[in-house]
Amino acid sequence: MRHKVLITTSGIGSRLGDVTSFTNKSLVSIGNKPVISHIIESYPKDTNFVVTIGYFGTYVKQFLELAYPDKKIEYVKVDNYSGPGSSLGYSLLQAKEYLQCPFIYHATDTILPEFKVEFTDNFCVGCHKEDSSQYATLITKNNIINKIKPKGELNFDYPYVGVSGIKDFELFWRELEDIYNKDPNNSNLSDVHVINNMLSDVYFKFIEAEQWFDTGNTTELFKTNSYFKTDLSVLDKKDESVFIFDEFVIKFFTDSVINKNRALRGQQLSGVVPDLLDYTDNFYKYVKAEGNTLARTVNEPLFNSLLQWSLENLWDIDREKDIKDICFNFYFNKTKKRVNDYLKSEPDKEQLINGINVPPVTELLELIDIDWLCDGLASTFHGDFILDNIIEKDGKFSLIDWRQDFGGNLDAGDIYYDLAKLNHNLTVNHDIVHNKQFNHLPEDCFILCNSTLIRCKKILKDFILKNNLDYKKVDVLTSLIWINMAPLHSYPFRDFLFNFGKLNLYNSLK
Repeated sequence: MRHKVLITTSGIGSRLGDVTSFTNKSLVSIGNKPVISHIIESYPKDTNFVVTIGYFGTYVKQFLELAYPDKKIEYVKVDNYSGPGSSLGYSLLQAKEYLQCPFIYHATDTILPEFKVEFTDNFCVGCHKEDSSQYATLITKNNIINKIKPKGELNFDYPYVGVSGIKDFELFWRELEDIYNKDPNNSNLSDVHVINNMLSDVYFKFIEAEQWFDTGNTTELFKTNSYFKTDLSVLDKKDESVFIFDEFVIKFFTDSVINKNRALRGQQLSGVVPDLLDYTDNFYKYVKAEGNTLARTVNEPLFNSLLQWSLENLWDIDREKDIKDICFNFYFNKTKKRVNDYLKSEPDKEQLINGINVPPVTELLELIDIDWLCDGLASTFHGDFILDNIIEKDGKFSLIDWRQDFGGNLDAGDIYYDLAKLNHNLTVNHDIVHNKQFNHLPEDCFILCNSTLIRCKKILKDFILKNNLDYKKVDVLTSLIWINMAPLHSYPFRDFLFNFGKLNLYNSLK
């Protein structure tokens, strides 16, 4: 039986709190992919989809068009997805003209790995779950649905996962319209009410799912992410995401200017970064680089090779180009803004950090020789030159996740900033941070570091000095990087970065 699959992404995902403050609930990362990819890829490749879009709907459409250009996906714009008159039932009703055929309704917060069903009858899917208080529940007899009960019921057979097959689609639409017309402002109207009404005329088979992962609230989202573990080590940000597929990678930014500049710089860095495949206002797509991140494979010979390769392939130095103003904007104006953001919740004061009296951060910044630090060395640049953004295979390198600009400039940056980012990462390593192997308290502020990375720091310093570059600049910029990062992260990592950055800046300036 030829059918379609309906996915409703139009709602705001209010139960996810800040997680959906910058994006749609269907684009929240689970493992290496967004929720909606886990849903789409659980169906046969030739499945036709209907997707309702509303809240951040343009993001959903952009992503799907980039990720699945060969799939048949029809989009239904829902005008009212929040407030009076909005409901799942209303969103379903907007898709009526696209679903004049049997269809499967699949809630956008439900992941059923390897979901397979013979769609010959109406059906509802249930699954055992320890805490079922927040779900509608199924009453069954002989594998037939007798009734779907609302949330909070104590007596039931299975929680309802939010997936159902509607063979009798004409009856479904008649019942939905009848219920909606009686009370258009019913914000709780859903597929459950319609199916319950249909049960007096037709039967629904019960199908039990072996596994069910919910992404509709923060507690279940955390559990689901714990199951779909990934070896990707990224410090999470709310306004950007990265999705990794077998043959390509898609990067997301809420800021369309950043996204566009990333795409443009991807073209400029051709040869040292993976080939750019396509981009939209908020996403860009590039070929997945084969290999492992250097954060996984680094050793002293590889690190030496990376530095030499970067000198020959990445850093095209122009000693005649003046970038002092650009450096001032990037190093000082940005730092002052970030410091002010951090100090909104913390006083700027002298602190005893690891037994050393460290002046307030505003005083430390005034001690920096501006002309000296801003006398940068113009070069092509990566901008986030850390081990996690360097893919290595058989001793060859490819760079990913490049920065969109340097102080607003796309063509040239300061080679010292790339060197400082690398120096920073050899100390503040992402795996160490994820394992919480650091302490933020001023009296004992530290981060663990493995011996290989310590030796690589020595190699980096020798490389800098050998090429007649100023190591002190790298040291000072490394401290500024930590201070700049602090307000972008949450407690306790934010406090570690700020305290550790202040201490290292003070020591560098002494």
